[in-house]
Amino acid sequence: MQTKLIWSTPAGDNLIAYMARVSNPEGQDNTTTNDKLISYLVKNQHWSPLEMVDACFEINTTRDIGRQILRHRSFVFQEFSGRYQSYDKLDESPLRECRLQDTKNRQNSLETATSDLTQEWDKVQELVRASALAGYEWALSKGVAKEQARALLPEGLTSSRLYMKGSLRSWIHYTQLRCDVATQKEHRVIAKSIQDQLFIAFPLTMNAVLK
Repeated sequence: MQTKLIWSTPAGDNLIAYMARVSNPEGQDNTTTNDKLISYLVKNQHWSPLEMVDACFEINTTRDIGRQILRHRSFVFQEFSGRYQSYDKLDESPLRECRLQDTKNRQNSLETATSDLTQEWDKVQELVRASALAGYEWALSKGVAKEQARALLPEGLTSSRLYMKGSLRSWIHYTQLRCDVATQKEHRVIAKSIQDQLFIAFPLTMNAVLK
């Protein structure tokens, strides 16, 4: 579960403040109070200036987590397509952690210290992946279309890469939602990594949001 900032609006914090001062043309170029202005915008939930700057991230994950990410419809996506390329072009996905179902909260899972169960879980994953890959590679070798052969691959053990672009307002909402403990752990890792990189690209705004 890895992310990388591909690009962001240059000097994004300054641009947010500049746009927010649209009704004060004489003071638009004054950057000395940008931090106070941005704090005011965030505190009072004046989000529209934050829609004027964007960021785009590369996300390397598994296809099942990718399906969760694609549900955020305020973003624009471009995803690796198994219709055009075989999945050996991406790094092999790691085995998934063994966690137990929380019987009190269906949206939560619990860490386990049971080494025997963890070892068995890893072996099952390895068997499933090896079998699926063997079938996938056999299908491709026989000329079966990539779009059909990919049906044999398990979503949780198959890598995916996608690019996700949106406004800073959308990214703030996404990271606040997906850093919450109600989100699946693998997705939280992605959201936290993105949040950390947003601090570098938009330090004034992100500090105002999370102070």
